[in-house]
Amino acid sequence: MVRRSQTSNPRSAVVLTSGADWGTRAAGQRRGSGAEMPLPRRQPAKLKALQQSLGVIRTAINAKRWHQARYALSRARALVGALPADLTTEEREQLSLLRRKFAARNTTAAKKARELKLAPAAHSGGKKQAVRATAKKPAARTPAAKATLKSPATPPPAPVRELGERFINRASLGYGPEADAHGS
Repeated sequence: MVRRSQTSNPRSAVVLTSGADWGTRAAGQRRGSGAEMPLPRRQPAKLKALQQSLGVIRTAINAKRWHQARYALSRARALVGALPADLTTEEREQLSLLRRKFAARNTTAAKKARELKLAPAAHSGGKKQAVRATAKKPAARTPAAKATLKSPATPPPAPVRELGERFINRASLGYGPEADAHGS
């Protein structure tokens, strides 16, 4: 049971609920955005906060923390709106690029770009990667070393059994008539 009334008045009616109405009580609460956060008063502090939020957006998008990126985007939008346009031209460009990158997070083009980035691309110049040999030549072994390799302590792996066609008595499992289950 939960106390619904939070007043200190002893004459107020206290309603005890089982918690079934929590969804309707929480409906009045909205998800917080960064715009509600108090903005700094002075202009240099606003610029610094804007640059910090741009860095937060960048790292959140790269780490695919979309909720954090959404929060920081709304904070940056509020900061850009509070600053004069002639001071924030570079920041506005960065913000629009980051906003486009955030908007394209679930598109097929973004998924294809990620797949292309994962695949090794042949560049038209520059340094080529050396191909490593994966198979090494075995070292020359002495007869004593060969004997230790073939020790009887490690048994060979067991062969895989061929199960063939098996008959499962479905009636004994309860899938058939009861007369078949008792072996009539």
